[in-house]
Amino acid sequence: QVQLVESGGGLVQAGGSLGLSCAASGVTFSDYAMGWFRQAPGKEREFVAVVSWSGGSTYYTDSVKGRFTISRDNAKNTAYLHMNSLKPEDTAVYYCVADRIYGSSWYDEGSYEFDSWGQGTQVTVSS
Repeated sequence: QVQLVESGGGLVQAGGSLGLSCAASGVTFSDYAMGWFRQAPGKEREFVAVVSWSGGSTYYTDSVKGRFTISRDNAKNTAYLHMNSLKPEDTAVYYCVADRIYGSSWYDEGSYEFDSWGQGTQVTVSS
């Protein structure tokens, strides 16, 4: 099973930038698509972004398109989420997720069970 450890969360003012990292271990990293979900207080967890096994393909939820960039470095077994133009509504706990599948299961409504989740890192955007 993949072990995932997120880092990089924190407090930032609206309009600012923040980068998250997700270090993976325990498996062949390039066998897994990597993504990010988030959960704001009182809200359901939502999909944010996913990157394919090689990094050549990405998909974003509409609310972050043009502001967030997901990437990965397979040599470092690490995935990243760089967030620009942050808004107070981006405030949430961000979770790194790994799964062998790269497809609509990441962003379709449903009860798909992903292979592994990180412990989460808090991102707070002040207005």
